[in-house]
Amino acid sequence: MGREPHSNEKDITKYLLITNHLFVIRPIVTLVVLSFNNSKTHAKWGGLTGKWYISLFQNEQIMSALYTTLVIALLSALIATLIGTAAAIGIQGMKRKSRTIAMGITNIPMLNADIVTGISLMLLFIAVGSGLKYLGINFSLGFATVLIAHITFNIPYVILSVMPKLKQTKRSTYEAALDLGASPIYAFFKVVFPDILPGVFSGFLLAFTMSLDDFVITHFTKGPGVDTLSTKIYSEVRKGIKPEMYALSTLLFVSVLILLILINVSPNKKGSADKTLNVKKSQKAVHFVLRKVVPAIMAVVVIAGGIFYNSKEDLSGTNQVIVYNWGEYLDPEVITLFEKETGINVVYEEFETNEIMYPKVQSGAIAYDVVCPSDYMIQRMIENDLLAELNFDNIPNVKNIGQEYFKQSRQFDSENKYSVPYCWGTVGILYNKTMVDEPIDSWSVLWDEKYKDNILMQDSVRDAFAVALKYKGHSLNSTDLDELEEAKELLIEQKPLVQAYVIDQVRDKMIGNEAAIGVIYSGEAIYTQLENPNLEYVIPKEGSNVWIDSWVIPKNAKHKENAEAFINFLCRPDIAKMNFDYITYSTPNTAARELIEDPAIRNSKIAFPDASELERCETFQFLGDKNDAIYNKLWREIKSQ
Repeated sequence: MGREPHSNEKDITKYLLITNHLFVIRPIVTLVVLSFNNSKTHAKWGGLTGKWYISLFQNEQIMSALYTTLVIALLSALIATLIGTAAAIGIQGMKRKSRTIAMGITNIPMLNADIVTGISLMLLFIAVGSGLKYLGINFSLGFATVLIAHITFNIPYVILSVMPKLKQTKRSTYEAALDLGASPIYAFFKVVFPDILPGVFSGFLLAFTMSLDDFVITHFTKGPGVDTLSTKIYSEVRKGIKPEMYALSTLLFVSVLILLILINVSPNKKGSADKTLNVKKSQKAVHFVLRKVVPAIMAVVVIAGGIFYNSKEDLSGTNQVIVYNWGEYLDPEVITLFEKETGINVVYEEFETNEIMYPKVQSGAIAYDVVCPSDYMIQRMIENDLLAELNFDNIPNVKNIGQEYFKQSRQFDSENKYSVPYCWGTVGILYNKTMVDEPIDSWSVLWDEKYKDNILMQDSVRDAFAVALKYKGHSLNSTDLDELEEAKELLIEQKPLVQAYVIDQVRDKMIGNEAAIGVIYSGEAIYTQLENPNLEYVIPKEGSNVWIDSWVIPKNAKHKENAEAFINFLCRPDIAKMNFDYITYSTPNTAARELIEDPAIRNSKIAFPDASELERCETFQFLGDKNDAIYNKLWREIKSQ
């Protein structure tokens, strides 16, 4: 008889089940439920729908990322298996000391952190590209660099899988085949290869899995227009989780679940003869799948992938424009219209912050044709000679941009030679009228203890310091150490009252009544009010930040005329109106504003505040690398408290 479980063991089991439910099952169930939520935000239930799954499969970017993932995984696994197997055979033939050294070197990529390998390969590719440029050969980060990177980190895993099988083979059998007249190649494939085949197959599967799973190395070695599922999901989540990501994650979970069920289902017990017959049938089925079906699928995927990327290459060449823009900052339909009307192929890539964008443009690893930085970053790029002067003869629609926005742009582009305003707005306070019992007009409310754990702050060094500096009556471009220290102490004092430091998440939290007050961009405030009419936006009386994001062309752009055609297209009133409807950020295009049919939106004080309010606002300026370092140091001190 078995021993009865002790009460303590029962308690532990119960605790583990509860923990598993809370931290494993419930999040997955929540994810699945949200994938059928008709509302765009997780903070509000809008009824059941399957439209996000339809939208997922209609999303060309996600489908392209899926296909790229499979092609890279298959190609890198195949090539790595060939090279790794050959390398393992060579290493096995070395003397003991040399073999030990070779295996030690081989194992380095597996022992290194992925980020070390990724950055190292990126720097290598940049150096190679710079060298080849002098020979008239264009080489930049893209599909080829990702493939090479995946092959590189997969080879050691193949070697590790094949080496044990090589050690088990008898060299005497191979030599006997040679003595009997067999050629070295024939002897290898007839004698050695069958013995090491399980190791080769295991190495292939391991390489394939590692490639599918990789994010870090891909992130550092990919170029514009190239995304795997991991990098695509990462970029989407950084912008704020869209319902399509819930649907994609649900499908991935279900796929893995079905696979696990199939693997773990045991056949019914019917007797030894039946079991033997079932085993033989299963073995035949497995062999058929492995030898016939899998290679056929791999061949189809690889060939189709080659055709796909070749077609993309045909579309590119000189007739393309590589765009680098903020996430969710352009209506996808606009890109479709531009390609249809001009015949120019758009390669589109997104970034999350100016600080992420800048080093990629500065490095020259990728020659972007048109970029959309913010005011102070444009100033930095001009000072570091990274931008080309615009030929406004190729941008006649620039006449639709209000002159007041060009005047404001002179704070960072003194002669209006490098930039065309795209979107603008302010930073202010968004508050819930059902949770705040008095009108708000000052930054001081962010230090009111009665709103403890109900305050959302921007997780951004310049935006956070701007709030504190303006509250104290200082310039948000201050470089005075005493003023900065004062702002730092003020933010440290505020920290116990803050529920969270967020960026895009402030939108969903305020819509879902999860906080009473939040610092937010005006464009986001417009969207939140449409979802929750109890929300009110205000520019504090002490003043705030008024910002402008503008289109610029990097100096190393290869398709400058196409870039100018793209900017000109976006300045067209109907196109600017489409973008305003999609992103809800204020447009500087005065002709587009006249096309807004709803007078409440056309005259919105959030989207288009009065000049008197803007007089209290400042535009961020680039303060120099030294002062940037000071700001970042003080911000780290605040966050560490």
